[in-house]
Amino acid sequence: MKRLYLLAAAAALGLSTGGAGAATLDDVMAKGHLQCGVNTGLVGFAAPDENGVWEGFDVAYCRALAAAIFGDPMAVKFTPVTGKTRFTALASGEIDVLSRNTTWTFSRDVDLKQTFVGINYYDGQGFMAKKSLGVGSATELNGASVCIQTGTTTELNLADYFRSNGMEYDPIPIETNAEAKELFFADACDVYTTDRSGLAATRASHEDPDSLVVLPEIISKEPLGPLVSHGDDQWADIARWVLNALISAEELGVTADNAMEMAAGTNNPEINRMLGSEGNFGEMIGLSADWAVHAIMARGNYAEIFERNIGVNTPIGLERGANAIWSDGGLVYSPPFR
Repeated sequence: MKRLYLLAAAAALGLSTGGAGAATLDDVMAKGHLQCGVNTGLVGFAAPDENGVWEGFDVAYCRALAAAIFGDPMAVKFTPVTGKTRFTALASGEIDVLSRNTTWTFSRDVDLKQTFVGINYYDGQGFMAKKSLGVGSATELNGASVCIQTGTTTELNLADYFRSNGMEYDPIPIETNAEAKELFFADACDVYTTDRSGLAATRASHEDPDSLVVLPEIISKEPLGPLVSHGDDQWADIARWVLNALISAEELGVTADNAMEMAAGTNNPEINRMLGSEGNFGEMIGLSADWAVHAIMARGNYAEIFERNIGVNTPIGLERGANAIWSDGGLVYSPPFR
C-alpha cells in the first residue's frame, strides 16, 4: 500500500525516481522506508515498547517524517546510536536522519557538516544525585565522581563548570544511558550529568524515583533537534518542514483526530496551505499535497507528542516550560506556511 501511495504521489507531481537534486529522497523512496538514528534507549524519548515497537518523543518525529513521505508512519526502521557513533552513522549514509537528543552547536553544524533542521526541545545540562549523598547544589560537588557520556557536549560543559567554580571531579566515562543507569544506581559514581530531560527519564526508570534528586543548577544551553547531512537541500527542507508542520499544527489547532477533516478546507488560509487544499507546497518539496496531513496524523501535533511521551501526566513528568508554543510564553516557534 505504501509503495502504491508513493508511486501515485510521484506520478501526480511529475517526479522522477532519480536525479542528483533529490538524492536522499530518491534513495529513501527506492528502499521503501526511512532509516532513522535514535538513542540506544531513553524512556520517553526513544525506546522499544513491550512489543518491540519503537516509541517516544524523538521517535514520533521519525514516524511523522516517514508518514509525510510514504503515507505510513510505520515505514521507518530504527538504528540505535551512541553519542560517539551517531555522527558517523549519519555521515556514512547508514541513517537518513538523526533524531536523538542532539545539541545544535557551531562545530557540529560547520565542522562535522551536519544540518540541524530545527529545535524540538530546549534543554540544559544538569546533575542528578541520590538524596542520601546529602547535597542540594552542584556547588557542593567538589571531589565527586561523575558519570558522563563520552562523545557529547556534556564533557566540555562539565569541565568548564568545575573549573570556573574551582572544584575537582573524577570523571566516570560511559557510552550509553543504560550503562549510566547501571553505574549510577550501583553507586559507582556520586552523580550523573546529562541534559535535564535525560535525567528526568533516568529518574523515572528507577524503582524508587523519590530517592533521587535533580539538582537545581542548569549549566548550559542545549538546543536539541533532528539533523541530516550537508549537501541535499531538498532533503533538509523536507526534514525541516515536517518538524515545522507538527509545531504549526499545535498553534493552529490541527490534531491527529481532526487533520483529515480540516484538510477538506477551512476559513484559515495557512491551515489550507499546510494541509494541501490550497497552493502547491507539497510539490515544492517533492511530496504529495497531503504530506502534512499524514505527518500530523502519525502521532499528533507537537503538543500531543510532548504530552503523550514526556509530559506531566507521564512518568517523565516534564512541564512544557521553555518548550511551550510561543503564543503560550515558550520558545517553540515555526516559520509560517506562506
